[in-house]
Amino acid sequence: MRRYFHGTLILPDRLLPDHTLLTEDGLILDILPAPPSGVDLIHGHYWSPGWIDIHVHGAAGADYMDGSPAAVRTANRALLRHGATTVFPTTTTGSTAELAALLDAVGQVRRHWSPADGARIPGIHYYGPYFAEDKVGCHSPAGRRDPLPAEYEAFLATGLIRIATCAAELPGAEDFYYAAQSAGCLLTCGHSNATWAEMARAFSAGMRHVDHFWCAMSSVASLRARYGTPMQASMEQFVLAHPDMSTEVIADGCHLSPELLSFAWRMIGPDRLCLVTDANRALDMPPGEYIFGHHLTGAPFTSDGRVGFVPGHGLASSVQGLDHMVRTMHAATAAPLSGIIRMASLTPARLTGLDGSFGSLAPGKRADLLHLTSSLHVAAVYLDGLPAA
Repeated sequence: MRRYFHGTLILPDRLLPDHTLLTEDGLILDILPAPPSGVDLIHGHYWSPGWIDIHVHGAAGADYMDGSPAAVRTANRALLRHGATTVFPTTTTGSTAELAALLDAVGQVRRHWSPADGARIPGIHYYGPYFAEDKVGCHSPAGRRDPLPAEYEAFLATGLIRIATCAAELPGAEDFYYAAQSAGCLLTCGHSNATWAEMARAFSAGMRHVDHFWCAMSSVASLRARYGTPMQASMEQFVLAHPDMSTEVIADGCHLSPELLSFAWRMIGPDRLCLVTDANRALDMPPGEYIFGHHLTGAPFTSDGRVGFVPGHGLASSVQGLDHMVRTMHAATAAPLSGIIRMASLTPARLTGLDGSFGSLAPGKRADLLHLTSSLHVAAVYLDGLPAA
């Protein structure tokens, strides 16, 4: 059945006011300057491609590390309501058994996925447990460790992992990167206190992305504490200096100031910068006390309804959806709306190899669509051209 979506279409490089998107059998067929006469139109203020969250831990009381299909579906349904039509369930620190349970649960949902399960799952972001000891952040330190080949080789062999993180300075990091690259993963460095030299070695092994810029990452000051003088260049300088490097920002209004969001936009740009939520189980939940990671062995944190934090120790992940990140980026920067939406759609799609089918309003791609109001709130979500949330 053909469907006609009319309004302002958000393309990667511009807006198309008063245009119509034609879809059929789950695919985008064409972009029309005017609809055919006599057809039923689905009107919207803005039409955006569905958003892709490459770094997210949970929502609605569920964390992916809980390791059950029910937790995966609960989180994915909530994230879909906030505009994330595709997500990469993201691990934390934890035991090998807990990580294996997450992979099994995600694999079950992915194999039998339907729109009723929430956001699509192209794969997993294997994020914890290979963090630097001094950059564990809000994750449980008990589950942190250096890369274990027997562990990660078995997990990579499942074919479920599409994004793989390791702190670049850890013993065995380069072997991990080589193995993950062979498995077709986007290689990232996160929760790391790496120097420029350590980043350069990781880059040679295939690392091309840094998790949540300015959060749990090295700085000139943190490296001075590690090495003394002369002061060392950090992950920040390495990303800014290398056009092949990409990164991401948590634009919840609590992690980064408007000035930092604007700086990231101006210096890195929408082709190398992703919007992510890093959201935890407190998304769509009331303020209170929660557990980050597995519900029995994870780390406690507090949500005030705006952000997660560990009293006296700093922030603990986000409690907001991608719709909030888009609105914050729009309010905080001079970035055009087309570029902001690109950061939430086409850029993460390209980095993870999904851009042939997802990430933009273009003929031949899946008709995963968002109807956005004039204030950039999600009014409706469509998967394969059909109402989903």
